Amino acid sequence: MHELLFACGYPSLFLLSFLASTLLPLGSEWLLISMLAKSYDPTSVVMVATVGNYLGACTSYWVGTCGGTILAERVLRIDAASRGRAERFFARYGSWSLLLSWLPVVGDPLCLAGGLLRIPFARFSLLVATGKMVRYGVVAWLSLKGMESMTI
Repeated sequence: MHELLFACGYPSLFLLSFLASTLLPLGSEWLLISMLAKSYDPTSVVMVATVGNYLGACTSYWVGTCGGTILAERVLRIDAASRGRAERFFARYGSWSLLLSWLPVVGDPLCLAGGLLRIPFARFSLLVATGKMVRYGVVAWLSLKGMESMTI
């Protein structure tokens, strides 16, 4: 599976990043790091992963806006406990909490809560895209620094 995903490069990274932020408990960081190790352009890798992950988050937002609880549980597989944690977190910190949408476990429910609470899409987009880009940027930077120190 690793070889198949790696062979497709950017499209695989986009798809894996998208799915990692919606339906399946996946991680896309391993593919991002593998691509960097194979000398793919760091900026392109970060941007492709960010766009895929952001669009996956938009799917969660849309489900929250249009579909509510049934789609959240069936499509995104977000259980009541995760949703409750996200809503409490959201109530405490407001829409700024969307900057943390990259976090495991609570990230998808935060995006869903953004839709359920009808956060304006422009604000949602700015906060979520920023958080996801910073995450992938940090992962890329740390990975490149680690690879650099191994070659010295």
